[in-house]
Amino acid sequence: MELRILNYFLTVVYEENITNAAEKLHITQPTLSRQMMQLEEELGVQLFKRGKRKIALTSEGMLLKRRAEELLDLANKIEREFKEKQPFMNGEIAIGGGETQSMHVLAQFIKAFSEEYPQVTYKFYSADADDIKERVDMGLIDICLLTEPVDVEKYDFIRIPKKEKWGVLMKKDSPLAQKDTISPSDLEPYPIITAGRSIVRNELANWFGDVYEQLQIIATYNLIYNAAIMVEEGLGYAVCLEKLVSISEERDICFKPFSPILETGVVIAWKKYQVFSPATAKFIEMLKYALRAS
Repeated sequence: MELRILNYFLTVVYEENITNAAEKLHITQPTLSRQMMQLEEELGVQLFKRGKRKIALTSEGMLLKRRAEELLDLANKIEREFKEKQPFMNGEIAIGGGETQSMHVLAQFIKAFSEEYPQVTYKFYSADADDIKERVDMGLIDICLLTEPVDVEKYDFIRIPKKEKWGVLMKKDSPLAQKDTISPSDLEPYPIITAGRSIVRNELANWFGDVYEQLQIIATYNLIYNAAIMVEEGLGYAVCLEKLVSISEERDICFKPFSPILETGVVIAWKKYQVFSPATAKFIEMLKYALRAS
């Protein structure tokens, strides 16, 4: 399977029309149609649902779209890295991370690094730790910020000294909003929205103890932004890390920390034995020095 054909495939997907895609690629429509049929034959699946005006993807087509985007992204990254061998430091560093206040630490370092190496650019990707780790393993992300608990056996990492606290996001008129802290039994009568990662849910289950089995868990989330909107609309109480959601006079939500305190550590990690571009290697070298000196 050639990268050129994957590029053709993605162009068809984005244009939703063979004729428009062929014009954009500067090839004939019959040639592009033939290439797509050959791709389906090669993979042994149907990729498109062909309509009169638009085409849509089958489930197999949606999977290929995701993989094709990842492969082409990686190919472009490799090409950029080989073009970076110039007298001055340049290139792109791909950074991934979940939602955490520790991103401030990484952002402060990036600012300092950018002042010394202004030609270096950055590509940021936000998701939960499982998605981030998958992209690190594939070489799509160079450096990542991960909240614990997380399996870092395959990674080199530096732990950020400051830990982050868990608690509950709720409406300001909630019966629990007058409390300073929230205990496990406090949440038993209420609908709960919690983190979707199984390893995090296990950590929360240990904190809740016997109460966990009695909780009314109505939804899970991977990133807190939309979960906060669900809280604001009265769907339930969201278990999350502190300070990830903007709390203001205008918003009808508030955050209450857990008691006893439940804290989470954060690490900055990168794949072991990875050969990095000069820019990324210098970034990691200076990052290790900066964090260990702090």
